[in-house]
Amino acid sequence: MLVESVVKRTLGLKSWRVKRVTEGIEGLVVDVVPRRLSRPRCSGCGRKRTGYDTLSARTRRHVVCWSIPMAIRYARRRVKCKRCGIKVEAMPWSMGKSQLTLPLIIMLATFAKILSWEEVSRLFGVGWNTVKAAVAHAVEHCMANRDTAEFIAIGVDELSRQKGHVYVTNVYDLLDMRLLWTGEERGKEVLEQFFAEWGKERIGRIMCICCDMWDPYVEVIKERAKDAVPVFDKFHIVQHLSKAVDQVRR
Repeated sequence: MLVESVVKRTLGLKSWRVKRVTEGIEGLVVDVVPRRLSRPRCSGCGRKRTGYDTLSARTRRHVVCWSIPMAIRYARRRVKCKRCGIKVEAMPWSMGKSQLTLPLIIMLATFAKILSWEEVSRLFGVGWNTVKAAVAHAVEHCMANRDTAEFIAIGVDELSRQKGHVYVTNVYDLLDMRLLWTGEERGKEVLEQFFAEWGKERIGRIMCICCDMWDPYVEVIKERAKDAVPVFDKFHIVQHLSKAVDQVRR
């Protein structure tokens, strides 16, 4: 069946197979079962372990196929891992306790970058909260699996996220143009938290740190990243220069 082939490609099934595809009120339901003699992988360490038991079947919403809603139904196995204890098996199409499959999460989150969440929900026939959950799961997955070992140039800046001087402190990787860390409010204590969480080993690799000329940031950078070269952004340098020229003019 063509639907089975589509499911195999989108889910990356190797240790599993499609048992049957049925049609219901809510669309197509694909029943997936493990292949014979296949051993489940521990979701903690990723190693193949001995099966412990099997949980009841759960259904996860999958990518729409030819405008037809689709769902994946699977009875998850649990493993008895020497390192991690009793764990649910790792499955390539799911992430945590989300009711959405990983391909659907990626698709919704990708479209949510270029369209409003309301438009995405209308395009894929899902609720607004489903798009919100997909974006949250995608961010969680990327944050957990990102590589932060090689960054050497970072930028520190505060942004006002709403009226009333409510700020967040952001730390960026200036070479790959990506957000590394966000902290509520601004100030010396917030930036101290970033350096504490990031650790001395990774901080020791930083060659330069760009920030504005705000004293609390400068003090923390000089104290916690002594080997990094502090760089002041051009905007604030020109701003101070303009004030000096205006003072002389007066």
